[in-house]
Amino acid sequence: MPIAGYKLVELANGSHAVYSADYDEKMHPGLGPQAEAELLYVHQLRIAERMHDGAGEFVVWEVGLGAAANAIAVLRATRGISRRFRLISFDNTAEPLAFTLENAKALGYLYGYEEQAKTILEHSHVCFTDGTHEVDWQFHLGDFPALLAGHPSIPAPHAVLFDAFSPARNPAMWTLPLFTSLFRALDPVRPCNLTTYSRSTMFRVTLLLAGFFVGRGVATGLKEETTVAANALELIEQPLDRRWLERARRSDSAQPLHEPVYRRAPLSPECWAKLSVHPQFQP
Repeated sequence: MPIAGYKLVELANGSHAVYSADYDEKMHPGLGPQAEAELLYVHQLRIAERMHDGAGEFVVWEVGLGAAANAIAVLRATRGISRRFRLISFDNTAEPLAFTLENAKALGYLYGYEEQAKTILEHSHVCFTDGTHEVDWQFHLGDFPALLAGHPSIPAPHAVLFDAFSPARNPAMWTLPLFTSLFRALDPVRPCNLTTYSRSTMFRVTLLLAGFFVGRGVATGLKEETTVAANALELIEQPLDRRWLERARRSDSAQPLHEPVYRRAPLSPECWAKLSVHPQFQP
């Protein structure tokens, strides 16, 4: 039975992506699901490299399971690394994954992981051997801000794939309180990086005020630049500088969202005072 509210769309490069009618947005609209997931999340966060260089369990949070393109890209990129891997996915619906499984042939990127994706859809948890490492994949279905507040026992991540729908369409997932809670959920002695497709001044200010170090990320088709953040400055290759800070001060859309209602506003004096003393911008 077709999954209402979703459809396949063909992108300019010939690949297919999933469109959500509820949010009126495509998932991975630039390069397509597989290429964009690999470039933006896997390579930009250096997940395979960081897994290879460390020991113990490596934990990735995927905020926005969606059509599972990011999850599959991470699994495929790390299957040759002999290290235990825990992938924790979050979303408020499993319908995009169900739609993806119905259209797996057209989308292509699920190949080799169809059974694991079916198990996640049906049971929200699957453990399996993938190449040379053991995988524990969990799916938490529900409102992410509430899940973050109510599940302090979730293992802290080494990397976060943040792939919510845009602030204009899904403002509850882009507020300063949410990212402050996310930063507090990190282990302060465990380096962790985060990336997403947005490059907006508002979002970057939000990350900085939440406690992150923030930098410029790679281009992804429709985006000339994305955003990376981390709790350790050494994980940021191109940190934002004071020239960016001055532009943020003059921007008419830099004030973080404090409530789940989208709006544009310049920085308040209180936010500017906090931003100007952030460690990233000190001599």
